[in-house]
Amino acid sequence: MDVMSEVDCWKAELELVFARVAGRFGRVDLRWRMRDYVRGLLAPVGRKNGWQLAEWAGHRDPAGLQHLLNGARWDADAVRDDVRDYAAERLGPGGVLIIDDTGFVKKGTTSAGVGRQCTGTSGKIDNCQIGVFGAYATARGRALVDRELYLLKAWTSDRERCRAAKIPDECGFATKGELAREIVRRCLAAGLPAAWVTADEAYGQDWNFRRLLEQLGFGYVVAVPKSLAGCWRIDQLIDEAPADAWQRLSCGDGAEGPRVYDWAAAKLPANIIFDPDPPTHNRWVLARRSLSDPTEIAYYLAHAPVGIEIDELARIAGSRWAVEECFQAAKNECGLDEYEVRRYPGWYRHITLAMLAHAFLTALAAQEAHRETAETNQPASSPSPWQKSDGSWTLSCPTQDPNSTSVSML
Repeated sequence: MDVMSEVDCWKAELELVFARVAGRFGRVDLRWRMRDYVRGLLAPVGRKNGWQLAEWAGHRDPAGLQHLLNGARWDADAVRDDVRDYAAERLGPGGVLIIDDTGFVKKGTTSAGVGRQCTGTSGKIDNCQIGVFGAYATARGRALVDRELYLLKAWTSDRERCRAAKIPDECGFATKGELAREIVRRCLAAGLPAAWVTADEAYGQDWNFRRLLEQLGFGYVVAVPKSLAGCWRIDQLIDEAPADAWQRLSCGDGAEGPRVYDWAAAKLPANIIFDPDPPTHNRWVLARRSLSDPTEIAYYLAHAPVGIEIDELARIAGSRWAVEECFQAAKNECGLDEYEVRRYPGWYRHITLAMLAHAFLTALAAQEAHRETAETNQPASSPSPWQKSDGSWTLSCPTQDPNSTSVSML
């Protein structure tokens, strides 16, 4: 595809995205501000804050874009629903819903939910906000499809502080696990065509999270800490695995090719309280061992349809890294973390529009991959009429329709 055709394709897809969400903005001026904001998030702007986005869009000052985030009347949750449905359509069914959180390092004490807490963004306890996200991933790509802002108890126990940050009075304390469960319920109720759920050990160790997935009929592969104990500690159980229980499998492609590990997996006994007879799903315990350092072992619990193969469980476990790629791309390319809003509604509005911009980029990448595959798989050309036999060439003529009046001539 030439450059002009590619640009036209981008423009057409972006117009489809804008048309999809236009009805969420009741006034024409808000629709144009939304378009300018999203275009700015997609543009090569140095830092995607209010002033720089406004300058890129040709506004005199950032007041209009700030009003879009802080004062205008529109429903960010309705746009979130549009983003989720758009991503599902572009990425297709049978994917994985991935639950994870990411931090937004901030200064001060007035931004909604901000406080000193552990975040993987900086790798330490930092002054930050934490967002719990759902991402949807298939072979075509991955996109963020849901989000919730985590509020520390120091916030929810101080209602005056909450009101100053425009946090609704009905918004009480919820653990990250509870926010994750709400995202799962919402995605399932909306018809997200995910077949699996995966998450890191912060969520995987939560029995309520795993039980909800089982009740909803989701298969899952979730990381758990080595100290997780029931009738046994998971690391002690894996220590007793025989040598031939381990097999070398890829859990997906990484930047440098297939990510290969040694895997051990074993089915667990059916739970007579929760499971039907005969069971439709089995529970599994899995371990992933590094090839370069055999002492580096990750542990998982799984709930999967009867008849599943271990390599499929490994693939689902490996798909969790797609959410890290979402965070990286959405922050680096769409300004997910470059907002300057302090109030609760503004956080949701900026994050949702950044998710919309990222979903658009994901859709473009999926289209390009599909186009390249189609071009690679062009039908073979017709066989040449030149045929060699007994050291000499002859021309083979196609069979003529006896009713045809046309005459082939050389």
